[in-house]
Amino acid sequence: MRAVVLSDTHLRDDGRRRLPELVHEALLVADAVLHCGDVVERNLLDDLATHGPVYAVLGNNDVTLRDSLPERLVVELAGVRVGMVHDSGLTKGRAARVHRMFPDCDIVLFGHSHAPVDETGVDGQRLFNPGSPTHRRMQPHPSFGVLELDDGRITAHRVITLD
Repeated sequence: MRAVVLSDTHLRDDGRRRLPELVHEALLVADAVLHCGDVVERNLLDDLATHGPVYAVLGNNDVTLRDSLPERLVVELAGVRVGMVHDSGLTKGRAARVHRMFPDCDIVLFGHSHAPVDETGVDGQRLFNPGSPTHRRMQPHPSFGVLELDDGRITAHRVITLD
């Protein structure tokens, strides 16, 4: 199973900003889409759902989605337990903190900082922030993530930079 991981897209319905073409290409072969918050408006979630199941959490800028998205979510995909939250807090102490939030998850996805993270946390738990494909903030490049999951294992995890 292949999942595209997005966060911090900040896309409004005004059409001034769009997902990059490389993200659209990845979505064409995705089995699921995981969005770690700051979607901003529902239309993006509806568009992503044309590519497969969408799992999303509430970000601090998702004012219009407060009643429809959870702050935290756990899903099982291909036997892998995936925890999702928008803001994992400060870098210092993150690994222990997200392990307390999601003690039974194999991987925890988060966003908020726009800074990509792909590292091992407590007890081998993978910590993964895809960055932002549309709003790089202080990062050198916009980015998004791809996970490949099979039979209870994370077989690949990549942050893909754009530009």
